[in-house]
Amino acid sequence: MRAWHHLYPALPAFHAREQLRAGLGAVLGISLCALVVSLAARLGASSFFLMAPLGATAVLVFCVPNSPLAQPWSAVVGNVTAALVTLLVLRIVPAPWSVGVAVGAAITAMMFVRALHPPGGAVALLTALDPGVAREAGPLFALMPVGLTTAVLVGAAIVYNRATGRVYPFRQPETDEEGNRALRLGLTTEQLGELLDRFNQSTNLGVEDLGRLLAAAEAEAAQHRFDGTTCADVMTTGLITVRPDTPLSDAARLFRSHSIKSLPVVDEDMILRGLVLQADLLHVFAAQDRPAAWRQRSPRRTVSDVMRPADRAVPDDMPVGVLLNRLAAQGSEVVPVTREQRLVGILTRSDIMRLLLAGAEERSAA
Repeated sequence: MRAWHHLYPALPAFHAREQLRAGLGAVLGISLCALVVSLAARLGASSFFLMAPLGATAVLVFCVPNSPLAQPWSAVVGNVTAALVTLLVLRIVPAPWSVGVAVGAAITAMMFVRALHPPGGAVALLTALDPGVAREAGPLFALMPVGLTTAVLVGAAIVYNRATGRVYPFRQPETDEEGNRALRLGLTTEQLGELLDRFNQSTNLGVEDLGRLLAAAEAEAAQHRFDGTTCADVMTTGLITVRPDTPLSDAARLFRSHSIKSLPVVDEDMILRGLVLQADLLHVFAAQDRPAAWRQRSPRRTVSDVMRPADRAVPDDMPVGVLLNRLAAQGSEVVPVTREQRLVGILTRSDIMRLLLAGAEERSAA
């Protein structure tokens, strides 16, 4: 029984809605290709016809649109490359050896141009088994019918997948800006790619989707670990704040008088406008050692001149576990907490450490 277990279905059960979505997409995509071929035939394009491998392409682009093997480049370039390689093999390799050589060479060529597409192997095999039409059409065979029908099917998949809530083409890695690092657990695009290569999964999952899955898993684990604790439960309240027009000298006195590392900048309605850290003031006062002409150009500077944007603020109902990566990996020291854009508190590393230590004590007691 243990040996038979490995022969059981590897795929999980599909939701009925997803089955209907993928099946209907294939109906529409192949029907559109058939319509284009029919119209072309009426215009005298006798060499334009449907090929069986399009059915395999339809499975990929409608059922697994996030797979790297199903992306437009892989589908269109992969099928066209396979057709071109097969035409070349048919010229130089006699039958029956041309069949195997065509499929193997097509796979190698698709991998070389980073357009691996399983139906491309079927294009090579079908063309090698029945080479009459391909030889008659010459190199044009790779563009029509192979390339054009594949492009029509891919175009239909782009429209249909996006209309039904699936992302296609899949997400390509963005530059590692600060916001993206939070999404990817602090890992760079190169590091995520190395993970995929290490486990030989580069053809099964994209870098961006791997980052999203890892981040979602971490957020889910943190949610369970902290038992639904939100930012409002652990944030520091009773804050000392300043206005945008507060002189920098007053802000400096507040830093000296209180054991604080940051000053939130708010307006009269407590709407968060920015944040001032101690380091921001140090840079300003260090500049006062410059020539007097500089000081004359800036006789009275205010908080608005040095404050940081408030784009890092989080809502008070956000699970606190979501912030772990920002505070740990990105070097953030303070995170403003808002409710309907109004400042209600501040989260610091100290707040998170107290929560972690409290959890450790509870686990030790248990």
